[in-house]
Amino acid sequence: MKAEILSVGTELLLGQIVDTNAAYIARRLAELGITLYRKTTIGDNLARASAAVREALQRADVVIATGGLGPTEDDLTREAVADALSVRLVESPEVLASLARFFGARGACMTDNNRRQALCPEPGAGGLIPNPMGTAPGVLFESGVKRVICLPGVPREMEQMMDSWVVPYLRDRGRGPDDAQVIKSKVVRTSGIGESALEALIFDLAHGHDNPTVATYAGGGECQVRVTARADSEPEADALIQSVLARLDARLGRLVYGYDADTLEEAVGRLLAHAGLTIACAESCTGGLVSAMLTDVPGSSRYIDRSLVTYSNRAKVEELGVKGRTLAAHGAVSRDTAVEMATGVARIAGVDIGLSVTGIAGPGGGTDAKPVGAVHFALADMRRPSLTTARMRFGGDRAAVRARAAKFALDLVRRHLMGDSQNRPADHPTGGQ
Repeated sequence: MKAEILSVGTELLLGQIVDTNAAYIARRLAELGITLYRKTTIGDNLARASAAVREALQRADVVIATGGLGPTEDDLTREAVADALSVRLVESPEVLASLARFFGARGACMTDNNRRQALCPEPGAGGLIPNPMGTAPGVLFESGVKRVICLPGVPREMEQMMDSWVVPYLRDRGRGPDDAQVIKSKVVRTSGIGESALEALIFDLAHGHDNPTVATYAGGGECQVRVTARADSEPEADALIQSVLARLDARLGRLVYGYDADTLEEAVGRLLAHAGLTIACAESCTGGLVSAMLTDVPGSSRYIDRSLVTYSNRAKVEELGVKGRTLAAHGAVSRDTAVEMATGVARIAGVDIGLSVTGIAGPGGGTDAKPVGAVHFALADMRRPSLTTARMRFGGDRAAVRARAAKFALDLVRRHLMGDSQNRPADHPTGGQ
């Protein structure tokens, strides 16, 4: 069975809301082993929506539409599908009575436009899908072997209807000869490497498999590898994934920090907690983002002591003990200043590890010697003692530079705690993702 998703709503095209419905539907289809070929977003326009339905049905056996089932004039999904299939819409007395009871129970008057929500396909062409959480029922259109399932755009309503009605309905339709019973994915999360370099490391794995498939993608300042398997059962899919996962882990080593929903801050927190170590941060250009990530993890009070945002030179001197002559000779954005920030915060807090970040997030303030995006990092391990430093240059706007710098700082801690710091050059001239 081949499926497509049609998301209806001009607000989606304008970027006013994020289409979480399509992602939810896609996950449920994957669990059923149904192949999703395409996701399309269309505005509130009858002719364009009708054309989108016709085009989707040329490729797919089932189309799931979400949005456009409300009572207003721009809610046109029912009409668009009916037009595409040449089906007449009729008013359902049962739905009309249910709507009247709904408004009556709330002491409200049902307006004429609410009658639109009682429209359903003519007998033999489909039916209605119950919506226990709202006034807009879903609509099922059936045309030969083709199906169009229309669901409300309100996420909680759509999700409940998808789980309670659509999934059983599709499961009862049975599988086609090309369908898998399950489609499962595993995401390998990496840090400290860009997407092109990551793909080069695993090129044969990414391009030598049809099942499972292996693909890289980047986002949020890090890269992931997605392994997806199709099989007749979950154990078979898991076995296919594990066969590739073992090779990926061997190939990538300590670049891997976690899987699926793991976060970099959780990985760092686990390492700190396991080793019984404490950390303090001194941040300049990141303005507390590193500390915010660390403290997002429940139980982080076991290992993070404090954070100092020392944005000005005066704050670096007064709060961290950075020497005035260091700032005068090298500037705030320098390896020397980063080192004194890290050692200073570690000494003041009495912790095992001091971490510092100082850089130029932009959009102004850069020079030829210190361009926008240049960031210095330092990690002071007070147990040995030892120092690890790095210089990176990140692309993107101010928010991107700050976010990438925060992630790099956490990865610096992760690699150090895993004993990988000796493999990292003392100073990186360029880098980033």
